Amino acid sequence: MTFENLNLIEPLLKALQKEGYTKPTPIQEQAIPIILEGRDLMGCAQTGTGKTAAFALPMLQLLSQLPKHIKENRKIKALVLTPTRELAIQISESFKAYGSHTGLRQTVIFGGVPQNAQTNAIRGGVDILVATPGRLLDLIDQGFIRLDGLEIFVLDEADRMLDMGFIHDIKRVLKIIPVKRQSLFFSATMPTTIIKLASGILTNPAQIEVSPEFTTAETVKQSLYFVDSADKKNLLIHLLKNDKINTALVFTRTKHGADKVAKFLNQVNIKAEAIHGNKSQNARQNALTNFKAQKTRILVATDIAARGIDVDDLGYVFNYEIPNIPETYVHRIGRTGRAGASGTAISFCDQEESAYLKDIQKLISIQIPVIKEHPYPASNKPVLEKKSNKEETKSVSRNNGNRFNRESTLGNTVKKRTWQTKYAQN
Repeated sequence: MTFENLNLIEPLLKALQKEGYTKPTPIQEQAIPIILEGRDLMGCAQTGTGKTAAFALPMLQLLSQLPKHIKENRKIKALVLTPTRELAIQISESFKAYGSHTGLRQTVIFGGVPQNAQTNAIRGGVDILVATPGRLLDLIDQGFIRLDGLEIFVLDEADRMLDMGFIHDIKRVLKIIPVKRQSLFFSATMPTTIIKLASGILTNPAQIEVSPEFTTAETVKQSLYFVDSADKKNLLIHLLKNDKINTALVFTRTKHGADKVAKFLNQVNIKAEAIHGNKSQNARQNALTNFKAQKTRILVATDIAARGIDVDDLGYVFNYEIPNIPETYVHRIGRTGRAGASGTAISFCDQEESAYLKDIQKLISIQIPVIKEHPYPASNKPVLEKKSNKEETKSVSRNNGNRFNRESTLGNTVKKRTWQTKYAQN
């Protein structure tokens, strides 16, 4: 399969050739024909699957093929709503690259910066607007933006939108945009709350689900420390005394946990900042900028907040808390060891996390090497045993079945498990 087989127009093929893309990813193969047909789409896909091109390319083609009088009025014809400034900028750059030969204009708006440059671009006329919810509604209220000519609406990273508390902003936008439109909806997970939101946006949508290959890079050296929950703090500080660790990304499962880790690291003079959904866009961007510039040594992040983080030459990832979804482990450690460079992924596992660890090792088909010699060994050795028939609940398969027909994890919600952890003394 090539992009030519997807019936894309010559200006798009020319741009793709310049960017060095020849073969579409699975989500692009599935989504592009559906969107070109003018259908609504509900896509379950994570960052790294080629999702942006999957909607940007057909959108550019559809807008290029609009009647001349509509194309020339320079009203906003397409809106892409995304939760953070970082993602908005990335999406805007993609539209700019792919649409370089189409004559279509696009711009991006987000909060945390002066609005003058953004409003000047809008006054000049744009076809495609990429926006974060807060700045979009602000400029609508000020009269700078009208969406009455909208043809296509995209809601990207829907689960992250909800995690960051944007649900009311989304509902406001939906009341403003035309009822007659093509809508595209993307989310990495599909819990019932997301499906309910999608049902209010989409009309008879096609549904696609694409998951990345869940394999760990050979360039990432993985290791595991069994440690009591109360000693994780001390173990992390102990390991970070290693001067070879210039910067590291530390993952927690919760926003509160991220703040807690950043606080105790700063208390021992290890410069750290937390990044999660409760932080403002400006605070998140500043933290990421400081981390990339190595002004901040440690960036502590939740999984959803870490989407879109791309740091060159990141040598270390710490799983301060084991993720409760096994695929998340692969995404976390994939932040290091990129482009052939070596990386190190270090995980801390306490009593309550052993079931998560078992699921991870089953998924990646690897027994993660255990570091036994360290100052804070766990008081108990983990042994996984199956629950009794009385206690057992029905397990939800993670690797089989359609994600649209089962509830996934959103934010900090934990799936019910068939397994319980029992510990025996060493």
